Amino acid sequence: MAHLFIFGLGYSAKWIKRALESAGWTVEASGSEGAFPFEDDGAIRAALGRASHVLSSVPPAGGADPVLERYGDSLRHGWLGYLSSSGVYGDTGGAWVDESAPVGTGRRSARAECDAAWLARGARVFRLPGIYGPGRSAFERIAEGKAHRIDLPGQVFSRVHVEDLARGVIAGLEAPPGAYNLADDLPASQNAVIEEACRLLGTAPPPLLPLEQAGLTPQARAFYAENRRVANGKAKRVLDWKPRFADYRAGLRDVFRRSWP
Repeated sequence: MAHLFIFGLGYSAKWIKRALESAGWTVEASGSEGAFPFEDDGAIRAALGRASHVLSSVPPAGGADPVLERYGDSLRHGWLGYLSSSGVYGDTGGAWVDESAPVGTGRRSARAECDAAWLARGARVFRLPGIYGPGRSAFERIAEGKAHRIDLPGQVFSRVHVEDLARGVIAGLEAPPGAYNLADDLPASQNAVIEEACRLLGTAPPPLLPLEQAGLTPQARAFYAENRRVANGKAKRVLDWKPRFADYRAGLRDVFRRSWP
């Protein structure tokens, strides 16, 4: 009965799929890189009938959850999981947040509503900060000339290596329903991450610029509008999980070793 169906086979879900398949699980998925188009109701409902576990990584669309709207009546499984965002906590001025903190006050109000809807169904909801790993890291932004250092003293973010994310979700297969933050142990500024990546590449970091002069897209500017530290104590305690890459330095070294010889 070790059979997982994933809605949305994106970057993070692929890591989860590979890890479970190597452990003997059967994993099916929807999405552009999955076996089933999201709109193929017949095929997906049949796949859901085969599955013992269901995980969604599909973000909100139009203010609602596409999976729950279309397939909610077929989600009667004993294990449900949802990849959410630590953005549901909003801006805390750099303060720590754990799973007991209020949600829905930030820019990701639709995500917070979806998060709550999955929790109401008894899901394991994994609240994720910035995700990075091979093929999706500061190294790519530097190579593409898209890396920035912004002059915002005191601004910090949490992040998680995609391998640790996958390990946390897999640990959650044996966990009770509820919300779990999966983040590393050291929130840090984006500047520090870019500087460390540049050091590993042996290149000079980009100039330090005021936010107004950095030429950021509205989406990128919104990223800097929130400032928080995400606590991972519940995941360590309940899931018996801890990040293999406990800070951005360890994580970047791993990505560099794998992808940037």
